[in-house]
Amino acid sequence: MKQKVPVATIMTTNVVKLNLKDNLTKAESLFKKHRIRHIPVVVGNKILGMLSYTDLLRISFADAVDDDEEEVDVTVYNMFSVEQVMARKLVKVSPETTIREVAEILSKNEFHALPVVEGDLLVGIVTTTDLIKYLIDQY
Repeated sequence: MKQKVPVATIMTTNVVKLNLKDNLTKAESLFKKHRIRHIPVVVGNKILGMLSYTDLLRISFADAVDDDEEEVDVTVYNMFSVEQVMARKLVKVSPETTIREVAEILSKNEFHALPVVEGDLLVGIVTTTDLIKYLIDQY
């Protein structure tokens, strides 16, 4: 297995994003439409936080709704903003960070996605799913 492969080779570059002004109903819709679990929150292309589907489940009863349904009771979503629910203290990596380093970071923490940045600007996202797909391709 290659030792120094940069995360840029496996990261997603066409990233679904949220803005601070977006609401949690939009977030729920994006999670389901794109079948994803993590959405970076940005102003322009500067990353401010990360919202996970688990964050929504913590404040709602969304887990009682079938994944195929597009309508949910949004009463709880209207009580919170994206900014209130998103994670702010992010671990970020650069495109040059190795896949091994990313795997070590994700294995030692309770989150499953990392924003990939150049300076403060979001250029991609890498998830545990990306790592698993990479490992499968190695065999």
